[in-house]
Amino acid sequence: MKVGFIGLGNVGGKLSGSLLRNGAELTVHDLNAELVADFVARGAAAAEGPAQLMRDCDVVITCLPSPAASDAVMQAMLPEVTAGKIWLEMSTTDEAEVKRLGAQVTERGGVAVDCPVSGGCHRADTGNISIFAGCDRDTFERILPLLKTLGRRILHTGELGTASVLKVMTNYLATANLVTCCEALVTAKAAGMDLNTTYEAIKISSGTSFVHETESQVILNGSRDISFTMDLVAKDIGLFQEVANRAGVPLEISPKLIEIFADGIARFGERELSPNIIRRLEDATGLVVQAPGFPAEMHDDEPEESGYEVVPPGRV
Repeated sequence: MKVGFIGLGNVGGKLSGSLLRNGAELTVHDLNAELVADFVARGAAAAEGPAQLMRDCDVVITCLPSPAASDAVMQAMLPEVTAGKIWLEMSTTDEAEVKRLGAQVTERGGVAVDCPVSGGCHRADTGNISIFAGCDRDTFERILPLLKTLGRRILHTGELGTASVLKVMTNYLATANLVTCCEALVTAKAAGMDLNTTYEAIKISSGTSFVHETESQVILNGSRDISFTMDLVAKDIGLFQEVANRAGVPLEISPKLIEIFADGIARFGERELSPNIIRRLEDATGLVVQAPGFPAEMHDDEPEESGYEVVPPGRV
């Protein structure tokens, strides 16, 4: 199977690296020529653009920063979509948008799958990230071997679009948890607590979470580097709010998170690292929330293993 990959950024570069590391016949494209050159040096081929990738490959994966970017790439690829071609949208995007683009692919005889990832860039780097896949079951069975190379835990979420809903929901939850971790750490510092002890207390208690055990560490280190920026958080929580709006759900916490990150972007810039949302409270209190012994960035210490399908409770 010939695989094309468009978007070699923080997440896409690591996902495509897993494909290359595991022997996939890979062709890549990115607007950053240096990123492409690095992959070519490691054995990948380079395409002139999205149209060539779709023409020459059996599967084309996109991992892009916004729905608008995905749309632009798809419009370039559409003339080359023919029967049997597969488009895997691994970007975090809008349910309605992926359905719209997927319909265009289907009209030309191709197959569309939304399959965003979750679990952090450090797990994308080792092939241990989780993947949601929205498509019919036959298509899922067809692409499952490829997804097992890209990630560890693979969940078939239902029809096209369902994976995108679940992805923005999980990112919303992660954002809410990040903000509460920031509030907890600043409050602990203000109350005179030792922050190393505070970190461990949260970690071994009912208050722990994936976000605490990753993002709190880089916050306390001072690097705040989780390879994710405030503009991407704002995009993702905005997409979740749109899902709620369409479903008529009157959310209360979501609008506040949107307000918090809008303020963070206004203060620090849209490309500021997302854990630096804690600076709003650091600036307000005059405190610096850092402690020794924490890493500057996260690394996955689990060995790379072949992926497997996760079966939800109640399903045979």
